[in-house]
Amino acid sequence: MSIAAEQVITDEIIDEAYTYEEYRNMIDELLEEDKTTGDNHSKAMIHYTKMNVQRMSRWDKRVDINDSLIDLLENMDAEWVWLVITEAWCGDAAQNIPAIVKMANETDKIDIRFILRDQNLDIMDEYLTNGGRSIPKLICLDAETLEEVGTWGPRPEVAQKKAMEWKEDESISKKEWAKKLHKWYAKNRNQELQKEFEQLISEWQQ
Repeated sequence: MSIAAEQVITDEIIDEAYTYEEYRNMIDELLEEDKTTGDNHSKAMIHYTKMNVQRMSRWDKRVDINDSLIDLLENMDAEWVWLVITEAWCGDAAQNIPAIVKMANETDKIDIRFILRDQNLDIMDEYLTNGGRSIPKLICLDAETLEEVGTWGPRPEVAQKKAMEWKEDESISKKEWAKKLHKWYAKNRNQELQKEFEQLISEWQQ
């Protein structure tokens, strides 16, 4: 972690961050007012947010954590905070966060919290992806010192590679590549995500 990141991720940031339940409730309350997170409350952004609530609700019910990953989580020695940078309108966040939450819930050694990107650009700008503010971004922190242990995001590596290929293909519209990406998520059923986290958790504990 850079010195700047060490200064911006404080105990106060963690204490004020949302739990998953608080994050979901906040989104529901905003939608009741025809709003979403951030400053853009256009019909399109509201539509994306409503779709994402459906995605998260579906994954909340359907995600099954693999036995090998459960075993790894249940036998952790380290204690971590997983700080996730996100926004309600982000499709990738909706596809990945429920599974990440279920992983964290398999152990009492991980406290998972959520902050909004556009309200925390000083933190976001320490964790850019190819120069962009891509989300979700998970920062694994030592629970006692808040020292950075590792990061993940914004997508499983396989999905990220495919998304970049589709994005650069001029014959595929933005709408088309987004559709292809969400189709990949549905078919993969969080397996690549779990595979990555099994490897990362093992590495982060060393």
